[in-house]
Amino acid sequence: MPAGRPGPAAQSARRPPPPLPLLLLCVLGAPRAESGAHTAVISPQDPTLLIGSSLQATCSVHGDPPGTTAEGLYWTLNGRRLAPELSRVLNASTLALALANLNGSRQQSGDNLVCHARDGSILAGSCLYVGLPPEKPFNISCWSKNMKDLTCRWTPGAHGETFLHTNYSLKYKLRWYGQDNTCEEYHTVGPHSCHIPKDLALFTPYEIWVEATNRLGSARSDVLTLDILDVVTTDPPPDVHVSRVGGLEDQLSVRWVSPPALKDFLFQAKYQIRYRVEDSVDWKVVDDVSNQTSCRLAGLKPGTVYFVQVRCNPFGIYGSKKAGIWSEWSHPTAASTPRSERPGPGGGACEPRGGEPSSGPVRRELKQFLGWLKKHAYCSNLSFRLYDQWRAWMQKTHKTRNQHRTRGSCPRADGARREVLPDKL
Repeated sequence: MPAGRPGPAAQSARRPPPPLPLLLLCVLGAPRAESGAHTAVISPQDPTLLIGSSLQATCSVHGDPPGTTAEGLYWTLNGRRLAPELSRVLNASTLALALANLNGSRQQSGDNLVCHARDGSILAGSCLYVGLPPEKPFNISCWSKNMKDLTCRWTPGAHGETFLHTNYSLKYKLRWYGQDNTCEEYHTVGPHSCHIPKDLALFTPYEIWVEATNRLGSARSDVLTLDILDVVTTDPPPDVHVSRVGGLEDQLSVRWVSPPALKDFLFQAKYQIRYRVEDSVDWKVVDDVSNQTSCRLAGLKPGTVYFVQVRCNPFGIYGSKKAGIWSEWSHPTAASTPRSERPGPGGGACEPRGGEPSSGPVRRELKQFLGWLKKHAYCSNLSFRLYDQWRAWMQKTHKTRNQHRTRGSCPRADGARREVLPDKL
């Protein structure tokens, strides 16, 4: 960096400059003495060094105004005065500085190394850049939301931090022909990302890579090859609604609307649902929703609040054989299942009289069958009409028994037991 001049504050009052301007020296340029006053030069000027390196620097004063000898000079680094034992006088006009095992720069714009006169005024300054060369970027991932744009992000190397300003450039080109292009809209979905808004071709693969450069070197990622049709995603499904299924205490109905972004294109969509209870962080995922926009969640806990989310994956766009990319999850939607009216353990329910065959095995067999039905018909196109009617009848039967037990009722005196089936099954 060429020699410059100090600001007015460095020439007027004989007092040390405030610390804040010192932190900005390497952004605005290192200070120098004005013409007509004493002049000083720091050498080397604006060095770039690897972490762990040593630095030998000198501050040489030119001219012979009173009190400007090497014995009266001192050094500061980022506004803090360095220990006197790190410096030594080489001659009447030159003060040397020795720094060993340097750490990474505190500022990516460079640390401020400044030479001061005895009265604290600034004689000269230098920017000190200490860091690491960039590492090879990796983990490039890209997606498109409308088949006209492309957004990519990447990881900036194994260690990431270089302590120096490092520039990342996303490059892309058609695989077999065309020139290199540079992405221009950076930091769209994070610090290491870029968005290409238009002028992309379909049915032709692209080559995409990232180049990283700083004062100590450069690095280039591996090339990612992709077809826009294979990396299509959508926004989360909108208008997710969760509601009860009549009085069924272990079920909730989930409905949503297909994402509108791709409604004009020939594609299919598959969905996933996940849900959790209110006081838990563990989600249960339902994978086999296929391309429906509604689903029945069964086997839930009665009287419990559930949070539900849905996401979408478009596939088969224009005949592409690869699956798309899952969207983000929709915002959580909450609903509660009805409270159970069944008696708990030890509720004193009436048992069949002696000699009457128990209906327990039959009911267990029916429960196993319905469990199989729920498992294999989960969110499928099979009708739940039979199951719903059976559940409604069961809940009504339990409710009636609870009322009889409360009133002291028992089965008929002749020991007969009659079960009334629902009108329609």
